[in-house]
Amino acid sequence: MKINTALILCAGYGKRLSPLTLKIPKPLLIVNNVTLLENCINFIKELGIKKILLNTFYLGNQIDNFIKKKKFDLDVQIINDGNNILDTGGGILNMVNSSSEENFLVLNPDTLWNSKYKDEIENMENFYFKKKLNNILLVVNKRLSFDTSFNGDFNFFENKLSKEKSNHFIYTGLQIINKEIFNNQIEKNFSISKTWNNLIESDQLNGFESNNKFYHITNLEIYNILSKN
Repeated sequence: MKINTALILCAGYGKRLSPLTLKIPKPLLIVNNVTLLENCINFIKELGIKKILLNTFYLGNQIDNFIKKKKFDLDVQIINDGNNILDTGGGILNMVNSSSEENFLVLNPDTLWNSKYKDEIENMENFYFKKKLNNILLVVNKRLSFDTSFNGDFNFFENKLSKEKSNHFIYTGLQIINKEIFNNQIEKNFSISKTWNNLIESDQLNGFESNNKFYHITNLEIYNILSKN
């Protein structure tokens, strides 16, 4: 089995990159002469996935125009959050409900994805289907993070994720999910962290470790450093 559809989260305000994001949505900021969004789309293409859904809300018309202008040779569809921003979980659920697929690769475009991740993600996908999972998150030890300010999101042991007082692994911004993880979800506006916490309670949140150096556009300081390299 293989993932056929990728979801990209593009609706957020990007407040930690203000004032840049007062006029430009975060996915359209440029690093290494390419927007974060285009870099993410190019990476998805490298993975062999041909259909992309991305959600918009804040300055969404700029993302709409960007996609139309670029004319990517992939099926890229824009799903707007609607009248109110839906947060990360709600945005994912809204996109999932717009598709007939069961399994999705979900990415945040503010990680600097590159070809070094390709084998890891393919191995993660194989593990996901072999173990018949409904979720798996790509995580990295915080010692591999370019941004040393991360406290860590999870602990990681034998492909299971947990949360303790001290956490050593960071969520990279990439996960595979099956739409069934939202079966009991009533709220439309919610954080994906709420879903993860519910899965942790039953020891059902799965992880896969990345060994790549982790570059993430966390804030204005990190952006200024990485955009000048």
